[in-house]
Amino acid sequence: MTEPRIVLVPHTHWDREWYEPFQVFRLKLADVVDDVLARAEADPDFRFTLDGQFAAVEDYLELRPQNRHRVAELVRQGRLSIGPWHILLDEFLCSGETIVRNLELGWQGAEALGGAMPVGYLPDMFGHTAQIPQILARAGIEHACLWRGAPGALASHGFRWEAPDGSAVRVEYLFDGYGNALDLFALPDRLGAAVEAYVAETRSWYGDDPVLGMLGTDHSAPRPDLMALVRGPGGAGLTVAGLAEYVTRFRPNDPDLPVVVGELRSHARGNILPGVISIRVGLKQAMARAERIVGEAEALAAQFQPTADHREAFLLAWRKIVESTAHDSVTGCGVDETADQVAARLAEAAQAGRAVRSAVLRSIAERVPADAHAVVNTVAWPRIVLAELDVPAPDADLAVVAELPDGTPLPVQELDRSQTLLGDETLAAADLEKVIRRIHGRELFGQQIESYVVAPGRLEFRVARVPSTPEFDLAALRAELAAAVAAASGEWSVRTIAQQRRRVLAAVPVEASGQVAVRASQGVAAASGPGVEVTERSLTSADIRVDVADDGTLTVRGADGTTLTGVGRLVSGGDRGDSYNYGPPAGDVLVDKPSSVTVTIDETGPLRGVLRVVRRYDWPVSLSADVDVRSAETVPVEVTTLVELRTGEPFARLDVSFVNPARDHRVRLHVPLPAPVTESAADGQFAVTVRGLTSEGGWGEYPLPTFPASSFVSAGPATVLLDHVTEYELADGGAELALTLLRAVGWMSVNLHPLRDEPAGSEFPVPGAQYVGLPVRARLAVVPRA
Repeated sequence: MTEPRIVLVPHTHWDREWYEPFQVFRLKLADVVDDVLARAEADPDFRFTLDGQFAAVEDYLELRPQNRHRVAELVRQGRLSIGPWHILLDEFLCSGETIVRNLELGWQGAEALGGAMPVGYLPDMFGHTAQIPQILARAGIEHACLWRGAPGALASHGFRWEAPDGSAVRVEYLFDGYGNALDLFALPDRLGAAVEAYVAETRSWYGDDPVLGMLGTDHSAPRPDLMALVRGPGGAGLTVAGLAEYVTRFRPNDPDLPVVVGELRSHARGNILPGVISIRVGLKQAMARAERIVGEAEALAAQFQPTADHREAFLLAWRKIVESTAHDSVTGCGVDETADQVAARLAEAAQAGRAVRSAVLRSIAERVPADAHAVVNTVAWPRIVLAELDVPAPDADLAVVAELPDGTPLPVQELDRSQTLLGDETLAAADLEKVIRRIHGRELFGQQIESYVVAPGRLEFRVARVPSTPEFDLAALRAELAAAVAAASGEWSVRTIAQQRRRVLAAVPVEASGQVAVRASQGVAAASGPGVEVTERSLTSADIRVDVADDGTLTVRGADGTTLTGVGRLVSGGDRGDSYNYGPPAGDVLVDKPSSVTVTIDETGPLRGVLRVVRRYDWPVSLSADVDVRSAETVPVEVTTLVELRTGEPFARLDVSFVNPARDHRVRLHVPLPAPVTESAADGQFAVTVRGLTSEGGWGEYPLPTFPASSFVSAGPATVLLDHVTEYELADGGAELALTLLRAVGWMSVNLHPLRDEPAGSEFPVPGAQYVGLPVRARLAVVPRA
């Protein structure tokens, strides 16, 4: 048989939600798959690759359940390729665990319908994480296929991609994109000439191998005359195949393949659209929150409630997380409707995890004495947990003390005292029935009735979270009140007084993934040892010291003498870009100096000290009519930073929050370094990646050296611990670490972008991405250490 010159792979790239929300795109998907099934059943030579994500199959079968057997038969015959992923994800904006769950869900679903495509198909992700080869190899997948992010040094259509641990897959490199064969059919009468020209054009890439012709694009259906054209006179040398049929003809362990190690984030032959890391920051926080809660719930359930069956709750939660990882979903580069749906989906996942977590914690609490608190360590190493306890404390002159079951006293810090007067009103006697209607069983104002007093013109309730009296008789209260009202009509004083409670911190040692019962009561406070010392502008512990400067920035000094100055400087600059790429205005105005600064003490130690730093700025309200100039009109903004030290922690915690008043801008938090550095190291998906000061360019996108970090980024003597995936840059020649807190823009994609040659999508307005009037919050910590 003659070797084909071009192997055509008919496919569609199906963005599940993007410039239309999911349900709108799904109806279009049903039409495309209906057509594919009919065509495949009518022509045994027709093949179709359904984008490498099983979710497209599930989405279709929910609308067409009667066609399940038709899909399964075509998959079994190898004429419809499905899986192995559940969702074509953005690999940088979720955890490594989520990537594994994604592959697991997709593989299981595809196997149930006849078999998963044995190719790690990654056609349109905005770059690739370092450990994808290891994840694929551990699943028994030897081949991958991708486009964006590969380095410019590559000159052949195949390469060996190695993970940091040495695991590897052979990559079929889509150097010309995932729709490279579309132009062949632009003029059907000239198909033969187009084939000859493309084979000649790509010969240096393919050598003697047949050319891979990816025939499809975003939300596309196969052209009706495809097979007729392939069989016609212009189709000589063309054949139609599934992607795996082409890819698996090559040896995955070919020693002659060029080798690429680690992450793929080069701009050399395709835009990687790095601005998606920082747009719609709320989605990134929601993803991290859902992953953290669900993962924590799984660990707790396995440790403390192994016989309970929470599998379906976890499956629901992980599916919603995985569905949200799509490269047009959590990325935030879709329309507002899409972003709202992703946020709701992630909230549901977190709710499911929280429900299981609460059930497990209740089962733990049931095993501790009624007068104690259960303190649970949710991480897999022993630590001192600063547990916030809410305890009854009726004696104003005594402190709250806490101890372990063996009587070991624990350090305690009082935080605040509860309000005791819950209600104080004057009512006519005829209206006292309203008060009775507030009582539900024994509950009043969220607490339990401990006792009451009925006297002429006076009704008083004493309530507590846990009453000491055995019972409460509502009928007796009604009778007493009725008799008193008959004797004393007129106005009545009605008061509800709660038992005094205090919120305290206790420093509790807990084993790895362990729990302990802590008793808290009132007594004479023991002398506290050294802890966090707080003054009007400083926090000091044995491990670290923080001083607040006049401009509101921080000087942070570590135990080894490492000192970071100017930490927390905020910079607002213009952004005329879009949801895909930051775009600096030509006439940018940077605002980094506050108009006023106030510092107050929130918590005084010794276990935890907190200073509240409030900085006021005047930010340009937006870009002007000339998008290269920021408006002269300004709006005031108040940025609050809670600076926190905890005893035993070698870092300073920062909680930065503001309500965004402005449009078209980027806000970054800077950590100046004592001396310039040439590289950073950032945590990602099962790997720590070292990066330099630049990013490789060569395509139509400026290689801005902004990168993602999942839980930390280190630059020389400064490490920043992160709450969610955050965009960072080694700015000013490596002199500062800059972290993006907010990027506010109004367009999904702009046609004319200062840092990108071509649009990344259609020019749709996305007012929700401006975040105007919405709270912005970032939680992080700074570790100074040589």
